[in-house]
Amino acid sequence: MTDKITDLFGIDVFNDSTMKERLPKKIYEALRKTIEKGEELDSNVAEIVANAMKDWAIGRGATHYTHWFHPMTGVTAEKHDSFIHFTEDGEVIMEFSGKELIKGEPDASSFPSGGLRATFEARGYTAWDCTSPAFLREDAAGVTLYIPTAFCSYTGESLDMKTPLLRSMEALSNQAVRVLRLFGNEDVKKVNVTVGPEQEYFLIDKNKYLQRDDLIFTGRTLFGSMPPKGQEMDDHYFGNIKERVASFMKELNIELWKLGVTAKTQHNETAPAQHELAPIFSTANIATDHNQLVMETMKKIANRHNLACLLHEKPFEGVNGSGKHNNWSLVTDTGVNLFNPTKKPHENIQFLLFFAAVLKAVDLHADILRLSAANPGNDHRLGGHEAPPAIISVFIGTQIEDILAQLVKNGHATSCQEGERLNIGVHTLPWLKKDAADRNRTSPFAFTGNKFEFRMVASSMSIAFANTVMNTAVADVLSDMADSLEGVKDFDMAVAELLKDTIIKHQKIIYSGNGYSDLWVEEAEKRGLPNLKSMVEAVPAAITDKAIDLFGKHNVFSEVELHSRSEILYSSYSKTINIEAKTMISMTNLKYIPSVIKYTSMLADSINSVKKALPGADISVQTELLSKASSLLKDSKVAVYNLEEILSKACSKCTECEKANYYKDKVFPAMDKLRVPIDELEKIVSKEFWPVPTYGDLLFEI
Repeated sequence: MTDKITDLFGIDVFNDSTMKERLPKKIYEALRKTIEKGEELDSNVAEIVANAMKDWAIGRGATHYTHWFHPMTGVTAEKHDSFIHFTEDGEVIMEFSGKELIKGEPDASSFPSGGLRATFEARGYTAWDCTSPAFLREDAAGVTLYIPTAFCSYTGESLDMKTPLLRSMEALSNQAVRVLRLFGNEDVKKVNVTVGPEQEYFLIDKNKYLQRDDLIFTGRTLFGSMPPKGQEMDDHYFGNIKERVASFMKELNIELWKLGVTAKTQHNETAPAQHELAPIFSTANIATDHNQLVMETMKKIANRHNLACLLHEKPFEGVNGSGKHNNWSLVTDTGVNLFNPTKKPHENIQFLLFFAAVLKAVDLHADILRLSAANPGNDHRLGGHEAPPAIISVFIGTQIEDILAQLVKNGHATSCQEGERLNIGVHTLPWLKKDAADRNRTSPFAFTGNKFEFRMVASSMSIAFANTVMNTAVADVLSDMADSLEGVKDFDMAVAELLKDTIIKHQKIIYSGNGYSDLWVEEAEKRGLPNLKSMVEAVPAAITDKAIDLFGKHNVFSEVELHSRSEILYSSYSKTINIEAKTMISMTNLKYIPSVIKYTSMLADSINSVKKALPGADISVQTELLSKASSLLKDSKVAVYNLEEILSKACSKCTECEKANYYKDKVFPAMDKLRVPIDELEKIVSKEFWPVPTYGDLLFEI
């Protein structure tokens, strides 16, 4: 198998080795300059690359190509065109031009645009992202060449997730290089943002999935009471992987490795039926492409195994939901990780300055960073004693805390804590080298040794927006730092003063305690940290003067692009809750109420039969059950009627903001009220009458 892995890895990718093999040397070198240094792509180079890419793809069985892009739907989009062209005499030839490689023209009015495109303004463009390699995918339609692209409108505004990400990567690299120059790093030409997104997900039986309208239409269970056992025994986490799941994971790994995705770690997560996959780091735009491929491939492979893959943040009430830990770092083109503390971090002033820049960026822009992890599903998860709270804070560990305290007190640091040897107490076990600091799983933004882990990102989301925000916020701080340090007479003293001042002003963002505690909520309020509990509360952060200035300064988002995104986010929330509410109404009226009526009719018939057969017999059990079920049935009907009434009053002519707030404040609470009697009925209605698989069926029978 190990030989096969090395042969398989990247076999379906038009990667560097393939380009080097198939492209003329000068063309290859010119393309590498575009990829590595951002130099403009020559059209003649594109023409030759397109031909080589076409020959490679056709040689692997491809008949079509597609410009693959990330619209603001959270999923990817693709339109397939065949390679066939016709000659003047009617013969068919296979061609692919540089123009076709560089540019595509999908309909821009059918994707979310937040007002940037009207229905009659249809033209949009996709532009080849040569920094992310093309790849092949095979399905029932055959083999298709996928070309990663950016997506913009006819008037030039970004309509996708990738374009702002690429802009932010460039902005951060430019400012980081400015700072590195001040430290004498003349050989560094570029700083890459590297990301490793851990992906959590659930696997359930496909046949049971298809019996639940809520899972089909919304991705989560809108009803369901907990089975006798949940996750309280902590026996699923890192537990033995079931055969059916292991078979899925094996095929998933093979498919991902062929696509060049560095799938590294797999294990059972905390909740029953929950699992995780983690890749090795790659540059942020490739990591974003790969994470989308991971989610799409998970669903495809699950279907082959008669399983359903659930990526919703909270598919089951009462057990842990799923997140996506976004591990983020900066690495120079010379191979230096700027967040590597080295053995003596107190002496590594360059590391400390970049570290302080992150603290300041997170503190100044905690609101927009919180928004970058917001979707309707994450509202169920954040702060629920299973995920970080909605309050942004940074965990840095005792070693760095001690160094920063020295800097604040003395203006410099003279020592650092070191990891000790750990004696486990068994002679046959080796001594272990302890890390200099512990980890904190309740922190939404944690320093974990040589990277920062943003733990709030929702499991079903693209990681593009979170990394765009992080990149831009840090770029802005580095820009200010470079401005203040360039041209100073005593650089060492200026850096020391800047470090001390930055830490003093922004140390309120540092928190090492229990983020799940109510005491932290109170403490965070005293510190003045924002607590944006819901997606709707977070959206206004996108269009504050602060955000507009931040993203405008670094050409990441224009003001109109930011306003469009706020409209899209509000609209997405309203539509999601509307679909969930309508699904609840449908399931209640068409499944639950009819089934409970059958059950109560059976009880009534039973009571009458016993009375007739055995006058004077004790029928208190049947009567009590009938009374309770009938009462809950009535409560269900009242609740569903109330939800229908509230839903009918949702204003279609309101602003997107007003509509989203209505769904949050009126519709969502009415949904919760409907769930209560239905879930209580599940506990007393005989299983033979219950119309859908229960949590016990879904979580444990796989």
